[in-house]
Amino acid sequence: MSSHAHTGHAVVVEPSGFIRKYIFSIDHKVIGIQYFLLALTAVCVGIVLSLLMRFHLVYPGAHLPFVSGGIMTPEQYLALVTMHGTIMVFFVLTTAPQGGFGNYFLPIQIGAPDMAFPRLNMLSFWVTFLAFVAIIAAFVVPGGAPISGWTGYTPLSGMGEVTGPGEGMGQTLWIVSISLFCLASLLGALNFIATTIDLRAPGMTLFRMPLTVWGWFVTAILGLLAFGVLLAGGILLLLDRSAGTSFFLPAGLVVNDQLQPHSGGSPLLWQHLFWFFGHPEVYIAILPGMGVASHVLSTFSRKPVFGYRAMAMALCAIGFLGFMVWGHHMFLSGMSPYSGFAFSVLTMSIGVPSAIKTFNWIGTLWGGKIQFKSPMLFALGFVSLFVSGGLSGLFLAQPAVDNMLHATYYVVAHFHLVMGVAAIFGIFSATYFWFPKMFGRMMSEPLAKVHFWITFAGAYCIFMPMHFIGIAGGIRRYADATGTNYAAALQPVHVFMTYAAFITGAAQLIFLFNFFWSLKHGAVAGKNPWNATTLEWITDSPPPIDNFGGDYPSVYRGPYEFSVPGYRQDFIPQNLTPEQAALLK
Repeated sequence: MSSHAHTGHAVVVEPSGFIRKYIFSIDHKVIGIQYFLLALTAVCVGIVLSLLMRFHLVYPGAHLPFVSGGIMTPEQYLALVTMHGTIMVFFVLTTAPQGGFGNYFLPIQIGAPDMAFPRLNMLSFWVTFLAFVAIIAAFVVPGGAPISGWTGYTPLSGMGEVTGPGEGMGQTLWIVSISLFCLASLLGALNFIATTIDLRAPGMTLFRMPLTVWGWFVTAILGLLAFGVLLAGGILLLLDRSAGTSFFLPAGLVVNDQLQPHSGGSPLLWQHLFWFFGHPEVYIAILPGMGVASHVLSTFSRKPVFGYRAMAMALCAIGFLGFMVWGHHMFLSGMSPYSGFAFSVLTMSIGVPSAIKTFNWIGTLWGGKIQFKSPMLFALGFVSLFVSGGLSGLFLAQPAVDNMLHATYYVVAHFHLVMGVAAIFGIFSATYFWFPKMFGRMMSEPLAKVHFWITFAGAYCIFMPMHFIGIAGGIRRYADATGTNYAAALQPVHVFMTYAAFITGAAQLIFLFNFFWSLKHGAVAGKNPWNATTLEWITDSPPPIDNFGGDYPSVYRGPYEFSVPGYRQDFIPQNLTPEQAALLK
């Protein structure tokens, strides 16, 4: 597939009014920052909810002044579980890597002046913002936030307030929020795909694209195929709740001694629809991080990515296989053993492209002139957490083992490491790496390294012991584990994890201070402070309205030309002509 030249571009005039420039902007860079700040707000909410959960697990009888009744009830704890999971998965792990950094840097890295559909881009952000408002509103409506978990399993989520606190208006707002988010993600995915295919600079073939672009591109394809399924499921669930339909609600349900007027629905249909989205969602969260890790490891090893084409194809393979394994979330649903075996084999097969990426990351590092800057530390942390979390997933791919571990903290520990904390480390790596380009200032390296080491150690102190709690039979979603002898014996481990969680949470204040302090007081960054090779580093920091000041680049080589033998300079930018590059010998 050939790239397309940028010819005949109209002169882009920067809007002068505050509203058009910073609020309802169609500039992909402003929209990327809006997504990033939305995710930053969401992650602060999500962290607070998680710390409240951990505090309650250790001190279940504590009096809390902000909780109605003083002592947190099991339903209130389940509401925290539901809202923490929903906010972190959708509004942080999906929003920051793809909506934030993808929006900002994909057009620049392929040499484009903007996204293919700028107004659609603006619309996708504001629909996402409305989705966030809706989910936060669930906290304050009568009945409070929903208690059905971030998966919204039916029939609990489908029958209304008869099933418990939060299952009235709170659950309805949850469904509305997720449906809006799906709609916004579909709009964004179309934009990413069209931009990548149609707006690449002359010479920017597919195999000259940075691996970050490959990550965003494959993620957009996953989003286009997956979010439509969840949107359909959300609409059907809303109809079950509000219009008397029975898509997910079977006959004969008795709740609070009341026979429910439904018949013919299947709760398993919701599980299939949700997890057909839900497992690709894991890769929607992690694939951009894989691209960032590959990009950063190469830059700070001063070496080309080992096996670039294999890395790109592994991203595609992970995306393809990700749509074939949703049944491993449903081993306990009573599925046929033959189906379970098929899903188990397919789940194990994802380990092949994942291992290719892992060994190629190691190959990239091997023999390199490694610079331990803050983006590099977080990229290495990403690799470590991804591998550790992935290894624990191998056991859950076996139906016989999963039957024993599915309801325990083992699953929580696994997906937090491989999907949650690993993706967050990818976001941190991208933030420290691209902050100079986005804002024209450098973040403090000493503060960044303190932030890394506390967060890295804290992540393992929280989630490695959690695996052992799960193996010992600690049941997830229980608000108070002290009521049984065997679970009460695990409390010292919960106490340790909770202390680690509060210390790790406090360490994020270092990041917030560093981020906002550096916006004004950080050292001024040049065009290319990291001596990198891709196109974002040939333009000003921050870039002009059309990204390249009217001088659109052409591309003459791959994205990772580091330490090329025979050259005095250890990096060769993609836009240098062969004649210009020859002067560096």
